[in-house]
Amino acid sequence: MAEDDTDTPDSLLPYDEWTQAALRHVVMSAVGHVAQEGLPGGHHFYITFKTGFPGVVIPDRLRAQYPDEMTIVLQHQFHSLTADLATQTISVGLSFSGVPSILVIPLAAVTAFADPEVRFGLNFDVTVPEMTEADLPPPEGEDAPAKAPDGPADVVSLDAFRRRQKE
Repeated sequence: MAEDDTDTPDSLLPYDEWTQAALRHVVMSAVGHVAQEGLPGGHHFYITFKTGFPGVVIPDRLRAQYPDEMTIVLQHQFHSLTADLATQTISVGLSFSGVPSILVIPLAAVTAFADPEVRFGLNFDVTVPEMTEADLPPPEGEDAPAKAPDGPADVVSLDAFRRRQKE
């Protein structure tokens, strides 16, 4: 009697979760390396994240423009890049329409990471938990404090390459 490959038993060990955690560590290692050393050669990163994930800090106007997901490109125009292993967050300074901003992105909010220079990419399963009042961003005009680390860097948003919608 031949065994059917679809009869694989469910694992009692969370291999999928462990794999996702290990691959997220790759993202933190890459971002941390670039924060310290800069981008080598033609390397650049696309980082996609859930904007509604608890702990994501972005300006309200960007959250309104990207209520679900946003992709940033770390290539030429970004600064103050950090990968904080203790808090599992990425922080980066960039400008949108000439307005400087610091974004704070929890690693758990990242849905995709890519380095097109070497055709490397990762996708992650992200479920945005129900937000409580404590998770809500500060009111407009009150920016949450963000750690501004040292080091050269520049970020370009994909906004520069997208067609603008008429308002």
